[in-house]
Amino acid sequence: MVEAFVGTWKMTSSENFDEYMKAIGVGFATRQMGNLAKPNLLFSIDDGVISMKSQSTFKTTEAKFKLNEEFDEMTADDRKTKTLMTFENGKLVQKQTWDGKTTTLERELQDGKLIAKCVMDDVVALRTYEKEV
Repeated sequence: MVEAFVGTWKMTSSENFDEYMKAIGVGFATRQMGNLAKPNLLFSIDDGVISMKSQSTFKTTEAKFKLNEEFDEMTADDRKTKTLMTFENGKLVQKQTWDGKTTTLERELQDGKLIAKCVMDDVVALRTYEKEV
């Protein structure tokens, strides 16, 4: 269940994220900042509304949503997307669509860690988070 994601998660590793940001069209300066940022992810649920907040020294963004309901999202790199969040096979799946493009971010819990897999075409980035106690 989605409740297992609730809490604060600290990033411990990031692989291939620069290539992913290039693939979704992020400019050089923003990619430099994005590569330096080590955001915390904060998940909470209030009355069926899920809040997913990404906090870093660079930028803080928050998306509030209900599963299976499309919403407008402003991403950390200032893309305006139509976003759909679903929960499939234990994974929180975020599908962002903008300007005729689509990217998918899958978050799942493995061995007590939160693994975020970012996919754009054939580019895949992996980000790993550990829960703060």
